[in-house]
Amino acid sequence: MKEERKPRERFLALDTSTAVLAAALMENETVLSESNSRAERNHAVHVVQALEDLMKEQHIERSEIGGIAVGIGPGSYTGIRIAVTAAKTLAWAWDVPVAAVSSLEALAWGALGSFKGNKGIESAVTDSGNPAKSEQSKYWVVPLMDARRGQAYTAWFEGSDGDKPVHRLEEDGIRLVEPWTQKLAAQYEQTDAAGRPAGIIFAGDVSQHEETIEKLRERLSCELVLMPYDMEGRYVGKLGSLKLKAGQHDDVHTLIPNYTQLAEAEANLLRKG
Repeated sequence: MKEERKPRERFLALDTSTAVLAAALMENETVLSESNSRAERNHAVHVVQALEDLMKEQHIERSEIGGIAVGIGPGSYTGIRIAVTAAKTLAWAWDVPVAAVSSLEALAWGALGSFKGNKGIESAVTDSGNPAKSEQSKYWVVPLMDARRGQAYTAWFEGSDGDKPVHRLEEDGIRLVEPWTQKLAAQYEQTDAAGRPAGIIFAGDVSQHEETIEKLRERLSCELVLMPYDMEGRYVGKLGSLKLKAGQHDDVHTLIPNYTQLAEAEANLLRKG
């Protein structure tokens, strides 16, 4: 008896939380087509066209789209509203499920994948004193989206294989970078040698916070990486694929962006500064 094949599951992925309009067309976990363009002030103008161009490129009709994955931030307030509004509108019009994913998680997974794929590592790695690590070594990944005034939208993840999702260690939030990096260094020092990562990767908007991150070098005995990295639609798609294939989706009417706020203690510290 011939084995019955499951139908191919195709869906769109979208994120506008940063200066990059990141979009992808997925078939299960496979990227069929992708578009990542810098158009921060024109996201609203180009977002729907970018998705339609991806489908046109692959000769795929709207009726073949089975869902939409969208990065809900945190990030630029205006930006995340654009992606979420577009995703909700299309999901409602096409009668397909919508799945919300963390933009910071997508950024972290993409950065680890880029790092493990050896793309520009020589220029990204700022620690030249440590020996080469195993390909399967565990890394802490700290995504950064600049939020001005010494702040960043950030979180903390752990991973060893760029082809697999990262594991979350700290929730998304907007934080003052100075105390945040010191907290991470303290956590590293308190972790026993066997549990310490081979390195810590700060990825995303690192240039704005380079001086602060560099202060960690004297406290760390592991590799320290400052890696400029832009959002890639494929990782929003990979996260969305995990949710959509598991039947997890969000209510198209109540889905809202992640408008994270600075913690009260940090807000007070910022005011005093």
